[in-house]
Amino acid sequence: MKRFVIFGLLFCCSFIPLSRAAAQDTLSIDFSHPVNGVDIRSHTWTSPAPSGQFTPEDVISLPFRADSSTFHSRKKALRRVNNVWLRINLRNSGPVDSLLYLFTGWHDDVSFYSTNTAGKPALLMHTGLMIDRGDVERWNHFAFPLHVRAGETRTFYLHVRNSFYRENEFLPVLYDPIHYAEFRHVQTDQYKGEVLVIQMLIGMLLVLLSITVINYAQLPDRSSMYFAAYLLGLIVFFTLRLETKPFQLSFFHFCPMFKYYWDIPALLFCFYLMYMLFGNMFLSLRERYPLMEKIYRYGAIITGILILACITLIAMGNFQVPAAIYTWTYFFTLIPFGISFIALAGRTRHHPLIRFFLFGSISLYLFTIWAFLNNTEPVAFTPLPELVGPYNILVLGVLLQALFFAAGLSYRNKLVHQEKTKTQEMLIKQLNKNKELQRKLNEQLEELVKEQTTEILRKKMELEEQRKLQLEIEYSKKLAEIELKAIRAQINPHFIFNCLNSIQLFVMQRDYEHAQRYLSDFSYLIRKTLDFSRRNFITLADEITYLNTYLGLEKMRFEQKMSYEIMTDPSIATAELEVPAMLLQPYVENAVKHGMINEDHSSGLLLIRFNMLAGDMLECVIEDNGIGIERSRALRTLPGHHQSQGMEISLNRAELLNKMYNTGIQIEIIDKSKKQANDSGTVIRVLIPQL
Repeated sequence: MKRFVIFGLLFCCSFIPLSRAAAQDTLSIDFSHPVNGVDIRSHTWTSPAPSGQFTPEDVISLPFRADSSTFHSRKKALRRVNNVWLRINLRNSGPVDSLLYLFTGWHDDVSFYSTNTAGKPALLMHTGLMIDRGDVERWNHFAFPLHVRAGETRTFYLHVRNSFYRENEFLPVLYDPIHYAEFRHVQTDQYKGEVLVIQMLIGMLLVLLSITVINYAQLPDRSSMYFAAYLLGLIVFFTLRLETKPFQLSFFHFCPMFKYYWDIPALLFCFYLMYMLFGNMFLSLRERYPLMEKIYRYGAIITGILILACITLIAMGNFQVPAAIYTWTYFFTLIPFGISFIALAGRTRHHPLIRFFLFGSISLYLFTIWAFLNNTEPVAFTPLPELVGPYNILVLGVLLQALFFAAGLSYRNKLVHQEKTKTQEMLIKQLNKNKELQRKLNEQLEELVKEQTTEILRKKMELEEQRKLQLEIEYSKKLAEIELKAIRAQINPHFIFNCLNSIQLFVMQRDYEHAQRYLSDFSYLIRKTLDFSRRNFITLADEITYLNTYLGLEKMRFEQKMSYEIMTDPSIATAELEVPAMLLQPYVENAVKHGMINEDHSSGLLLIRFNMLAGDMLECVIEDNGIGIERSRALRTLPGHHQSQGMEISLNRAELLNKMYNTGIQIEIIDKSKKQANDSGTVIRVLIPQL
């Protein structure tokens, strides 16, 4: 019997812890009473976020447990991504429906869920330092409203994911609306001092940057360029930390991730890459200390590679490895930089710029070490500024380094100016010495003149040969003119012979009226022929008048068996354009002679057209309906026929004119029967460029 009683008591006692666990799982609180920062870690259940495919509905099946190690009230260094789910069961034990705020800290990515009537989680808010965009008042997003009716119990879920190497305060607390407003004011006041310091630093860095740019414009120097890049990198670095409210960026608010992308790369860029490049050029290490120059140069190359690696890792979402890279870089370079500082300190007498470089470098290192040793944050010894407090010590070290470097550049520019002044003074002295040496140089020049006499004579012989060659060229040109005049002499007798035949025909026919008029026109043609023979070019108006007179005489000779027409484009200024004298007349004469003997036509027709083509090219077309050029050549081969040389002479004249004046005259003779079997006649196309 006793055994059954003891067993029953033990069985009943086994239910006591379970009932307490169930009670601790739900937080019962009176919403109508003031709630000011109530710590609810004991009622907040955590579960690591599972990997792989996971939906918010699956969160109900997660194994939640009480784990106080997840929470902390200060900054914490993360060695890996912290991805955790929180569950809070909240019961309103008060008599009224009310509202509380849940604040867990500033996190990178937060999702807030509340169970609906079906008991499934519904997303109420998704925010985070790496998520919000635009002008969002992001610092208001991290207090999540908890609406619970009187006597009702609701379950809330919070998914927190921190991927940055630094995790901010992670502590679940509750506030009523009034105390939450006070909490916001307190947080804002804490940031005002740090914001003021950063604003002053940015202002001074901007002034130094402006001075450096002005100095570089006056005296281009690579050390000034590297220092300007160093200042610009610092300005961007601290501007991204200029937060007017807790974690609310004043600048670059449109891209909050830029702060994280430029965090570690900025430290490597400013304090290692630009630092070594600046020191290399500022101290002229290549000329003075070649070994140290190689160390700084290869160190800058390695740093550039590390910067690219860090940017790649950050783009992939890995922030811990870049932080480790910077940490190891800092510790590994302490001793090499210390050795280089000791080596440079022994040469300050020979190189005054070393003092500015050493003071700037040592001041930053001393203040950073001081800040790291006096770090108020509960983290291990670390060189990462995000984990160090107070922040003002680091700012002071950066400012002192920038001021020493800027002063060193100013002093370097002063030395360069003094060097230029000394160089100018030495140049003046050298000019005075040159005056004394001028007499000796004159004597040497006299000797050189004698030595150059032979060279001058040789040059004179070469010039004589060139003169002879020029005379030969002029002789060839004059010879071409003589040949042209000879051709003209051939044209004039040929034309006169044809005209006399026509006059003789009228006299034999006893047509004295036509003979008299023919003689009058013939005398005009003779005068013009003599006049044109002395000129190389005449106006197009004179050529048209000449051809019109000639064709009028020929029409009188052929009576009604010939008709002609001269057409000129109205846009052509005939009084201004020039054509070669007597070039077209042989072709017109040949057209009259062979165009009027076609048995297929009762009357011969001659058309002359003048058109202006593109490029200042005058086109002259002479077209007849005669027997054609091919039949005309065939008749000339028969015995008893006259062999006309007018067209051949005109071709030769055109070639000579092209050689003498570079005119580029083109002559094309077309037999119309080749293009169309039923057609006959000849088309002569002459292209005369206008120079």
